[in-house]
Amino acid sequence: MPHTLDPLPQDNADEIFCCYVNSTSQIQIARITNVHNWYFERVVFPGQRLIFEAPNYGYLEIHTGMMASSILSDKIPCQQLIVLGEDEPHPFAMPTANNGLEYAHQ
Repeated sequence: MPHTLDPLPQDNADEIFCCYVNSTSQIQIARITNVHNWYFERVVFPGQRLIFEAPNYGYLEIHTGMMASSILSDKIPCQQLIVLGEDEPHPFAMPTANNGLEYAHQ
């Protein structure tokens, strides 16, 4: 994915593709603030899907609010937002006794 705005710092080898969906009826601001030397902030409209690349240790903060104020309404580990292909196993899934998958971050 080409980075024209806000490229990740060069030292982030463990990058993952993520997806967040704004399932509310309010405009939200999505931010990642825990990555040194990187600024990520996007407006996410109601029903909009945000696809982005982030370090696997990143946390997506969701800020919801009205015109002049906002409230931190959620903080989601980017590992929980990973986008996978049809054939790809979840990288944080662990096999269980019944051959199903149990996710490490639920």
